[in-house]
Amino acid sequence: MIQRHHLSSAILLAASLLPVSSTFADIAVSKVFGNHMVLQQGSPIRIWGTGDSGESVTVSLGGKSAKTTTSKDGTWRVDLPALSADGKAHTMTVKGKNTIKLKDILLGEVWICSGQSNMEWSVKGSHNPKEEIAAANHPQIRLFNVPGHVAKPDPQNDPRGQWQICSPKTIAGFSAVGYYFGRELQKELKVPIGLVGTNWGGTRIEPWTPPVGFKAVPNLKDYVENLESVAKARKAGGKAPKPKGGAVQIYNGMVHALTPLSVRGAIWYQGESNAGDGLRYDYLKEGLVKGWRSVFENDDLSFYWVQLANFRNPENKPEGGGWGPVREGQRRALRLPNTGMAVTTDIGNAKDIHPKNKQDVGKRLALWAFAKDYKKDVVYSGPLYKGMKKEGSKIRISFDHVGSGLITGEKVGLDPVKETKGTELARFSIQDKAGKWHWAKAKIDGKTIVVWNDEIKSPQHVRFGYESNPVGINLYNKEGLPASPFTTD
Repeated sequence: MIQRHHLSSAILLAASLLPVSSTFADIAVSKVFGNHMVLQQGSPIRIWGTGDSGESVTVSLGGKSAKTTTSKDGTWRVDLPALSADGKAHTMTVKGKNTIKLKDILLGEVWICSGQSNMEWSVKGSHNPKEEIAAANHPQIRLFNVPGHVAKPDPQNDPRGQWQICSPKTIAGFSAVGYYFGRELQKELKVPIGLVGTNWGGTRIEPWTPPVGFKAVPNLKDYVENLESVAKARKAGGKAPKPKGGAVQIYNGMVHALTPLSVRGAIWYQGESNAGDGLRYDYLKEGLVKGWRSVFENDDLSFYWVQLANFRNPENKPEGGGWGPVREGQRRALRLPNTGMAVTTDIGNAKDIHPKNKQDVGKRLALWAFAKDYKKDVVYSGPLYKGMKKEGSKIRISFDHVGSGLITGEKVGLDPVKETKGTELARFSIQDKAGKWHWAKAKIDGKTIVVWNDEIKSPQHVRFGYESNPVGINLYNKEGLPASPFTTD
């Protein structure tokens, strides 16, 4: 017995000393691709993997095929022509010296769901978890979640997750906002939906942004210079400092391995950890959007985010503060094409930074996708500040997305918004000539709002809901979508 044991140990040792290159001869496909996945319809299908240098690779799917040879570093990639959703389950065949077959692949719409804890927040942690989980039998929705929290100084190539069919067994731990968004899409579009979750609670926006994103925004020059000095220190072999704001590190660990997957767009819920950056969040968001559009090789990548919900006890300062400026930064970033924003200042919780109503968040994001990506004729946003006009001692505010008209309304739980006729508009303030802010009266006048304070003869600017918790905020359009907080200065 003892001799046999020594012999098997010797064989194992000898095997471990064989040249390692022989273990990489097999062609492998990135783990982003797997059984039960959804591939983006109507876009080039980009597929990649590894193998021996110089090895021939053929990929076939849906009657189309493409051939390539692995490069010197052992990587390969093919682009198959676009295919349309056809309701069929396809098999992808990847052939080199070995053959890989991936089965039950659907063609449909693929969305990335990313951000900090409010995007990470699971179905089991949101409203009505038992009922929602029990009802999650949606074989046409497929889920891929990047597991764990990984930040790295260098780009990682293993996404670590696997595709699953949406069911009561698989949905409980998935992003609630992502799922409720995807469920709306599937119900309306009647095509398969692929949801790719990559989230990390308590994180800033900079770690999610690739280097190319910072370079695309002149206002983020300080980050570019910092990343260059970090790279220089690493090259010199010394102890490299951490990049400013943790820039690029989570992109490296949790997003890079997903690129350049063909996707329709991304939904994003983050900003709490950048609240101190206020208006500058506008440029940080621009860096993220432009960066992801570059790495996902899609200049038209749709990007829809959630404006921060109401939180904390109201401070009742007419000048506002707290989360007011970062929400304004989120609103201003809508200047970027193919972007959108779900307003949630009516569905938060003063005492809980993770409000449980994620159903309405998913629905409001889905409205942007229906209108912008799927050309549905729907009112998809609440009123967004457009411009102001001084009229004597009053200021008139105009809006985009008035829908069928402006109303005062009230939102309770998951119920639809109810109009509250005869109620005064809340949380408007006005600035006097000396720059001091005062609470103001406001009334709906057609498609505009007139704002004034009887004591102020020469008003300068208006703010609406410009605080962490603008309690009682009640301006909506008739379609029941809330107006975004704003400042005119």
